[in-house]
Amino acid sequence: MEKVFEWHTIQKITEYISDGLQIVDKSGNLIFCNRKSAMLDDINIGESLGKHITKIYPSLDESNSTILKVLKTGQPILNLEQRYTTYLGNEIHTINSTIPLNDSRDKVIGAVEISKNITDMKKLSEQVVDLQKVMLGTEERFAEDKPLYRFEDIITEDPETIKMISRAMKAAITDASILVVGETGTGKELLVQAIHNSSLRRKQPFIVQNCAALPESLLEGILFGTLKGGFTGSINRPGLFEIANGGTLFLDEINSMPNQLQTKILRVIQDGKFRRIGDTRLRESNVRIIAAVNEDPFISIEKGDLRRDLFYRLNTITLKLNKLYERNQDTEVLTRYFIKKFNNKYFRHVKGVTKDVENILSQFQWPGNIRELEHVIEGAMSLLEGDWITCSDIPEYLKGFKNKMKVQNYHLRNRLEELEERLIDEVLEITDGNVSKTAVMLNIPRQTLQYKLKKRGAEK
Repeated sequence: MEKVFEWHTIQKITEYISDGLQIVDKSGNLIFCNRKSAMLDDINIGESLGKHITKIYPSLDESNSTILKVLKTGQPILNLEQRYTTYLGNEIHTINSTIPLNDSRDKVIGAVEISKNITDMKKLSEQVVDLQKVMLGTEERFAEDKPLYRFEDIITEDPETIKMISRAMKAAITDASILVVGETGTGKELLVQAIHNSSLRRKQPFIVQNCAALPESLLEGILFGTLKGGFTGSINRPGLFEIANGGTLFLDEINSMPNQLQTKILRVIQDGKFRRIGDTRLRESNVRIIAAVNEDPFISIEKGDLRRDLFYRLNTITLKLNKLYERNQDTEVLTRYFIKKFNNKYFRHVKGVTKDVENILSQFQWPGNIRELEHVIEGAMSLLEGDWITCSDIPEYLKGFKNKMKVQNYHLRNRLEELEERLIDEVLEITDGNVSKTAVMLNIPRQTLQYKLKKRGAEK
């Protein structure tokens, strides 16, 4: 009775998991199937139990069935992509993990297979690749359909960012690999587009792939392509390294890419060659790799998310995009830019933001960086009826930040500003007013000190 209860409990639990689950006996006959698996595979559980899996899945046989291979070898097969046809003729893509079930004497008595349905994701990713192929059919059509940003499109008055752009301009005319470091929303793709658009490859393809958007098996096929017969149901399909030939391939969030794939990327960068999945033939790759990470690369290395050897290979040129709140006056500059942009988009005549809103925007730390600021301005202007963006037009969390600012102004912030002013004045006196020497003694950039002095003068 206890065993029946345990089995019933297991069955009940499996009905709530998001993946398909099947169990077969040592002969390959289906003895359990949860509802998710039945829906995925177009099978009737009552009619299928007791049948051999090759009777349930007409496209499978002993040569391509992971379940039958595991029953024969006794070895698990993990995270394998499969493509098969159901009894009703529907084509399904899954990532399967198949594990043998052994008795107390370690003899195989069955197997369990867990299937994650990636059919829709697979189709979508392949459609994206096919669309990129079509768009890149002619240079004229590509340039017309998707104009790329230029360096002059990067809006900034921040001295450090201006220096970084200058380095990027010099890097653009080389063919070296580049690593871009910056949090989400800091404008990494805009910068990379500008680099490509100023390079000798500007008339060739520019392809972007977010490495965090796809599971490993799909990402590998998208990057390197597949050969018919490479895995169950695979077809001949070029990958992004072939489609981007002669151009630039931007791999965003490469620290989210599995380590095994990072090794293959490293080989392509070093040798300029790669293989499609399931192929023995080496193919040439004339692609410039630009990669990006969304955190300090040394932190990614320490966590094991980024291979050290790949980092040093990409680290030929490193470009760092600072967070928005580190870019001093850029919040005000970008606010004006976005107001102009959305005036054109929504046919508005907004003049700007009120003083209260300006104070909030300039002091908020913007965890979403430039992208978050843009969304705030767009959201305010999409419903705005007046000429100025006021506190009533901004999101609630920014209104809450305004209330915190009121408390801070009576305590820490004012005191720190007073201390900063006294310290600057003291060092200026020591250096006889020499701004460069004062900046060195204070260990801050000269431009930052000039900005602070200019701001104080304007306020007074």
